[in-house]
Amino acid sequence: QVQLAESGGGSVQAGGSLKLSCVASGYIDDTCGMGWYRQGSEKERELVARIDSRDGTAIYADSVKGRFTISQDDTKLRVFLQMNNLKTEDTDVYYCAAEPLRFGYCSGSFGYWGRGTQVTVSS
Repeated sequence: QVQLAESGGGSVQAGGSLKLSCVASGYIDDTCGMGWYRQGSEKERELVARIDSRDGTAIYADSVKGRFTISQDDTKLRVFLQMNNLKTEDTDVYYCAAEPLRFGYCSGSFGYWGRGTQVTVSS
């Protein structure tokens, strides 16, 4: 079993900042990649940012480029999302995801998800 636990969500005014954290635990000792998705009511889940645990390469949704930064710690089991200049349209539930490294192989997809943390941005 693998568990992902997010923290750091909350309410902030537009223009403010929040930092989300997520830690993976259980039957996992390394990752190929980790990411953050978000989903609001009546919306599809969308990728916000992803980081490759092997080389640190990050990709971002166009809507957050220049405002959000994804990073990891040295264990590669903890991922962060620094969110600056938040907008009302960033209001969503944010989910952490992990692609484990198993026996030297990467599956190419996120196999584990957290329960989500609410981010609310008010005008």
